[in-house]
Amino acid sequence: MSKKINCIILDDEPLAVQLISDYASRLSQLHVVYAGSDAFKAIEHLQAETVDLVFIDIQMPQLTGIELMQLFNQKHNFIITSAYPQYALDAYQFHVIDFLLKPVTFARFYQGVEKYQRWQETFQQADTGDSYLLVKSDRKQYRIATETIQYIEGLKDYIRIHTDTEKIMVLENLKDILTRLPGHKFVRIHRSYIIPRNGIKVIEGNQIRMTNGTWLPIGETYRKQTDEWLR
Repeated sequence: MSKKINCIILDDEPLAVQLISDYASRLSQLHVVYAGSDAFKAIEHLQAETVDLVFIDIQMPQLTGIELMQLFNQKHNFIITSAYPQYALDAYQFHVIDFLLKPVTFARFYQGVEKYQRWQETFQQADTGDSYLLVKSDRKQYRIATETIQYIEGLKDYIRIHTDTEKIMVLENLKDILTRLPGHKFVRIHRSYIIPRNGIKVIEGNQIRMTNGTWLPIGETYRKQTDEWLR
């Protein structure tokens, strides 16, 4: 039996919640853990349970869809349900699988769920172990081989992933990306840098020279854990 897709349905319009809930009940692969208009109850479920997919409206009084996605970007996947197509470009900077324009038909809803399932089958990290990192940048999905990562640089709200062939800007922070990297292969050495263990060539004082010739600083806060990790 295939794994159920745990989902949340969040919309400030009760009729919209009822409609999407009805659509979800027709698909045996979906399991709704919360359906309603309370953004803060939805957040409680997102924090306490494993949620695979969130159907979310953009315009809501308590917390907009954009604000909620900012809180949980990279941790959850979203399908937007909105009557305003102008929000599509703003939304796609997050892990948005599809954008369903209201009024949503069952056929269009089904297409969105299928799109998520195809994405999951192709990119889900559980299927690739430690070999790949999945990120979203510029409305594109990138499947990065972890062995090609030279280092990851933190830039305020963004990170820049330096690989053997390219540099990829991602709307994420170093703390969150580190949780998605294999812990025995990567370590944070500075508030602005994560490096792969096999990329280290020389350690000199408070600096590390990578195999590609780049020198990176070791932050005082991270010195002890870096030393322990390297041993």
